[in-house]
Amino acid sequence: MKLAEALQERADINRNIEQLKNRLKNNVLVQEGERPAEEPEKLKRELDQAVERLAYLISCINRTNSQTKVEGRTLTELIARKDALALKIHVYKDTVYAGSQTSYRARNTEIKIKPAISVADWQSEIDKMAKELRLLDNRLQESNWKIDLIES
Repeated sequence: MKLAEALQERADINRNIEQLKNRLKNNVLVQEGERPAEEPEKLKRELDQAVERLAYLISCINRTNSQTKVEGRTLTELIARKDALALKIHVYKDTVYAGSQTSYRARNTEIKIKPAISVADWQSEIDKMAKELRLLDNRLQESNWKIDLIES
């Protein structure tokens, strides 16, 4: 199994677990004398199996990410860089947005508000980071389809 397939299965299992949780919630209480639409014990067994498979996949994915190197760095390091870069871009964008707000004055005697940063410079940095993020994500995606999952 390729790493990408394991990642897709993990996402599917997470969605399934969420659905099972909702189905359980909808079937644990019934009016006296009525039967639930689905048997909670059967749903519980399905949930237990899904959680067990999820734990196995997470373990294999983490092992693969920590042991596989791409361009001299582990996948774990690349993922950490990607997450950190995405966070930094988000904060920079919020800052640029705040610095881009114009404050209108009714009279020239009112206080003038102006940005304390160079919005253009910050935007230029955002653009460079966004390109790095795209390229990094492309490398990760490509690697995910080439790398075999390390199973225990």
